[in-house]
Parts: sequence; structure tokens; C-alpha cells
Amino acid sequence: MTPASPISRRSFRIGAAGLLAGALTFTAACSGSAADDKKGGSSSGTLKIGLTIPLTGVYAALGPDLKNGFQSYLDQHDGKLGGHKVELVITDEGDGPPTSVPSVTKLIKQDKVTAVVGLSNAASLAANVRQVTDAKVPMIGAVGRPGKIDPLDYVWHTSYLSEEPGVAAAPYIKEAVQGPVYAIGPDYQGGYDQLGGFTKTFDQLGGKLANPDGKTKWTPFPATTNFQPYFTEIKNSGAKAVYTFYAGTAAVNFVKQYKQSDIKDIPLYAAGFLTEGAVLDSEGEAAKGVFTSLNYTPTLDAPANRAFVAAYQAKYQSLPTMMSATMFDAAAVLDKAIAAAGDKVTPEAVNAAIAKTGKVDSPRGPWEFNPTTHAPVQKWYLREVRQDGTALSNVMVRELGTLG
Repeated sequence: MTPASPISRRSFRIGAAGLLAGALTFTAACSGSAADDKKGGSSSGTLKIGLTIPLTGVYAALGPDLKNGFQSYLDQHDGKLGGHKVELVITDEGDGPPTSVPSVTKLIKQDKVTAVVGLSNAASLAANVRQVTDAKVPMIGAVGRPGKIDPLDYVWHTSYLSEEPGVAAAPYIKEAVQGPVYAIGPDYQGGYDQLGGFTKTFDQLGGKLANPDGKTKWTPFPATTNFQPYFTEIKNSGAKAVYTFYAGTAAVNFVKQYKQSDIKDIPLYAAGFLTEGAVLDSEGEAAKGVFTSLNYTPTLDAPANRAFVAAYQAKYQSLPTMMSATMFDAAAVLDKAIAAAGDKVTPEAVNAAIAKTGKVDSPRGPWEFNPTTHAPVQKWYLREVRQDGTALSNVMVRELGTLG
């Protein structure tokens, strides 16, 4: 398994035909394109879809997984969504709002996109809610999203609410760990949501944090690269396990330093991004034995997932990640919505159709939007990093239940 190659640091525009050059052609076991069922619909005219994904900054490693997931769906469907050829316009999300807001502004005002997709950072998504709502352009997030977003009229998510990985993991950790758990994470919105889901649920179940003040330890974001001082605090706290959330280069630093520290034998639990995708490649053997909570693993034994993994691995020489699967699903949702919008496809019409998407036959298992939260009702899984053939992988240990 080789690390995904980096994306160019500049914003760039790629036509669907160019992206499809040399792509693998196959028939997936998941549900067919909505365009396949649309009889007599117009297939003329190219629609622009905006992808705002991290090309630079601490989360740049997530960019290829996001782009490749969306492209995988286009590869299956002749480069079309809802019967229309698609042109992808890709802009940089960077580390958060200072980069993502002008990127989304460009997509809406200059490129006139039909929808904005991606936004890996919870703060990025929250900062762009007002402008997509004012412009009446649907925004489909494909990673975590804060639960408290208002208004939600033009905001959708194919991933999860940011607190859900911790909510899903807390009951299992409460039963599996005999003693207090130390909570630590990055000092920004994504960290607050991810850790908050765990600590609130853990407390409700009668669990106790090992943190001396009973509160999560926050590390400066994105400045923290040396975690050793925090590991000393964890050792002195008497913790029987650690729960955390980091992603990108921060995740790599945390996991590698953890393995070399005096607390390396303390069980490590986390939201899935700690060992997801390219970061797992970089972490290598240091990630073995780390448990994570997430809504997807490439080892899920289901026809839709087997087809998705086989095609993705053949083209990109790496396993798909949760970001790949949720971007694949974002394309599937748009496929249905654009087909349902009729001959005159407008962002507003597409948004109205998204609300009627119904069940999505996803690689991670069937799911559908909660009409109140605009996020999936879906299963969650406990995963452990293990050797899987010749590569390390996040192997499913058990289901954690359904949330949403």
C-alpha cells in the first residue's frame, strides 16, 4: 500500500473527460446511476461541481482521498451526474476559514457551480454556511460537521456529525477499560466536537476522566508537533486508556511519538482519523493496535464495498478511506438529485431534490439523510489497526450501533 500522491498546491480546474483518461471501467455491485433510469432526460450541457478540499496545510494528506472518492463515482458513470457531463473545479480548503471562505466564494461567484462538495474541517464548513445559503447553492460536506449549524436549508453531509465518533465509542470503552480515561485533542472546533461527543457520553455512562481537572486537555492547533510533555502528564494521571482525535500530520506525530513514549502500553482509542488513509501509511508499525471509531472500513464484507474497494485499489494503488467513501456517496446523492431536477438544472432545484434522496446504497452500508439534521442515519464500527495481508489496515472488530 503506497501513500497517495500529493495534489498540486494551486487551485485547478479539471474537465471530467481529462480526469477519466486511463480510468478503469467496471460494473459496480452497488445501485446504478440515477441517470441510467432517467428516460428522455437532457444529457446536453456541462455542469460545474466545486470541490473545496485541503491541498495545503496540516490536512493536505486528506485531499487525494477526497478527490479520488468523487472521481471514482464519475468513473463508474461515464463522467456524468444526472445525465449531464461534469466539470470539476477544485479549490484549496487549507487549514480552515481563512483559505476555505475565499475558495468557496470563487466557486459560487466566478465559477457558478451547481454544488460545493468536500470541506474536511468543521470550522471551514461552519464558516461557509451563510454564503451558500444566501447564494442558494447546496453544500455537501464529506467529513465531520458541527451539530449546531443554522440555517441548514442548503447544508448537507454524507459523513457524520462531528461528535458521533466519540458517542459511538464511549459505551464500548466504558465496558472495556477498567479505570479512568485521559482525553486529549486539538484546540479548535473539530477537536471540541470530537472530544465533546466522547466525554459527554462517557460521563453519562458513569465513566471518569483521568485528567486532573476532569476536563479534556487541549493542545494548540495547528502549532503542536511535540506531544512528549503531554504524554508525561498522561503517565502521571494514572490513566488506564487514552481517547483522542487528531488528523493529518498531527495524527502522524501523535501516533509515532506515543509508540516511543513511556505510555506506549496504555491502550489508545480515537476517532477514526487518527489512523485513516495516508496518515496510516506514514505511521506504519507505530499504529498497530490502535482502536478507532468510524462509519467505514475497507474490510466491510458487502457487495457494494467489495466492488468499490477493488476498483479504487486498481486505479490508485491504495485502499479507499472513509473520505473516499463519503465523497463517492456525495457524487451518488448529486447524481440522483440532478436527474430529479429535470431539464432545467439549477442549484436551488438540486437542493430541493437532495431532500428527497431516500436510501443510498453506499460502500459503508445503506444509509439515508435524517430530515432534521441533514446528516446520515448509519452504522458505526470499532476498528483496530492490524496487518491485513501485505499492508496495515483498519480492520473491523465489531459494530458499535446506529446513530443519526
